[in-house]
Amino acid sequence: MDESDRAPVGVGPWPGGRAAWPSDPRYDPELLEHGDARNVVDRFRYWRLEAIVAELDTLRHPFHVAIENWQHDLNIGSIVRTANAFTAEAVHIVGNRRWNRRGAMVTDRYQHLVQHPSIDDLVAWARERGLPIVAVDNTEGAVPVDAYPLPERCVLLFGQEGPGLTDAALAAADAHVEIRQFGSTRSINAAAAAAIVMHEWIRQHAHP
Repeated sequence: MDESDRAPVGVGPWPGGRAAWPSDPRYDPELLEHGDARNVVDRFRYWRLEAIVAELDTLRHPFHVAIENWQHDLNIGSIVRTANAFTAEAVHIVGNRRWNRRGAMVTDRYQHLVQHPSIDDLVAWARERGLPIVAVDNTEGAVPVDAYPLPERCVLLFGQEGPGLTDAALAAADAHVEIRQFGSTRSINAAAAAAIVMHEWIRQHAHP
């Protein structure tokens, strides 16, 4: 496809000019005047960022996503993007505060992010709220996630590409699940694994 044949991204200025602008305070005058090229669903077109976050806060599901970040894994951004798509309550970054945001495609602006310096800190946070931690890794004794009743309120804990979860994370978890695989590779991409497990939570608990 030639670049000139691609559909335009987003929408242009609000039709009809200023006289036709909606009075709803959720709408952003700058976007109404110049158009909205953000990657948002149609219902949020022209809305202020703060208004979108506030609306999502009324829809969020009661599961959290936690990711160990010791090696600046490039998958973290993609996991944040998926967490936003499934309206996770929050995403927790464990370890290094800095992470590669490229894969998030700015969805981190709409997703609550919490930083924990260590696994111990995440565990203490989860215990205070009565949230079980479900570790996702293909380790000995892990239960296939599609055969495991994921708790409705929980923390889904993911490791990094390659090394997976640390021993400390595995030891702290209340349950261990894995994704069934049938090919020759030992593991699948960390972001893909996170998407599968989050969707399994959606399949089990989300309602239209």
